[in-house]
Amino acid sequence: MKRDKTRLIVAASEHSADMLYATGFFAPDAFIFLEKAGRKTIVLSDLEIDRGKRQAAVDEIVAYSGITARLKKKGCEEPGLADVVRQFLKERRVRKAATPADFPLGLAALLSGAVRLVPEQGLFWKERERKSAAELACLRRAGKIAGSGMARAMEVLAAAKIGKANVLHWAGRRLTSEILRAEIDYAVLREGGQPAGTIVSGGAQACDPHERGSGPLRANTLIIIDIFPRDTSSGFFGDLTRTVVRGRASEAQRRLWETVLEGQTQALKAMRPGVEGKKLQENVKKYFKRCGYPTKKRKGRWGGFFHGLGHGLGLEIHEEPRVAKTTLKQGQVLTVEPGLYYQGLGGVRHEDVVTITATGIRMLSGFPKRMEI
Repeated sequence: MKRDKTRLIVAASEHSADMLYATGFFAPDAFIFLEKAGRKTIVLSDLEIDRGKRQAAVDEIVAYSGITARLKKKGCEEPGLADVVRQFLKERRVRKAATPADFPLGLAALLSGAVRLVPEQGLFWKERERKSAAELACLRRAGKIAGSGMARAMEVLAAAKIGKANVLHWAGRRLTSEILRAEIDYAVLREGGQPAGTIVSGGAQACDPHERGSGPLRANTLIIIDIFPRDTSSGFFGDLTRTVVRGRASEAQRRLWETVLEGQTQALKAMRPGVEGKKLQENVKKYFKRCGYPTKKRKGRWGGFFHGLGHGLGLEIHEEPRVAKTTLKQGQVLTVEPGLYYQGLGGVRHEDVVTITATGIRMLSGFPKRMEI
């Protein structure tokens, strides 16, 4: 990265990975970050400034109220955020700044004429692609939080009884996707995580990879459980998927489950610096086709392996790069999550998190894979 590049972010760090990465400071409301000549400055409200002095990894903290006071002296009766940003940049003699691609459009329009904003595509902080030892430790902790949720899911499923029409019952009532998801999320919260859209999807619902799942869960059907919590202490995400059957799997279900597992295993063995992710994905898809599982549309719906092999993981659940759009590099952290989905049979997805090493990979997730519960 060029240290002389001027960078501007205006965002809430609880929602902006770029701001959190830049400052290491969690805040629920938008604040101003400026990096100029390698020096990092943030502008905070009086509500946050003392906490910011203790926690923010920056060189300087400026009081928002001080800027508004100067603006009022100049005749601006009710300074808004755009007024404060404009005045702050004027005082710092900033006429041009790089911004993240998701910089607020309305704010950018109000700043027009005062500063030239240059939005950057992809990772705003290129360093985020290669994780440090400290970041890997955060990712392992986030993975353990996801694992705690998965362990609770397996515990509840194992305790569930099989009733009429194969409907599962637990704690005196029908076990639904919503109930199992709540139990998973409670476990995540107890471990210091923030649940984020947990998926518990069984039967036909599991054929839609991002279907969260609803209604009764049934025995002898494939159930996809995908848990991707955020560690509240670091902001890093975990991501873990397992597919299980409560009861007995059919031969067709077992073959589908084992084929996806072998596809994932082959991809993991082939991962090392210099390998093209696109080729990895194509090879898994070809393997599935050879096993009798083609990817194609039928009656307007996709079946087979029709999503990406994986994605970057860090301060965002889906961050750059996508596996299929990168050449693997040492230090990347990626999910590896092939899946197969067919109406009438169900869906299977296995997902783990790895970091690319000098010679291959190191697993960052370690929850066991077990088909029948």
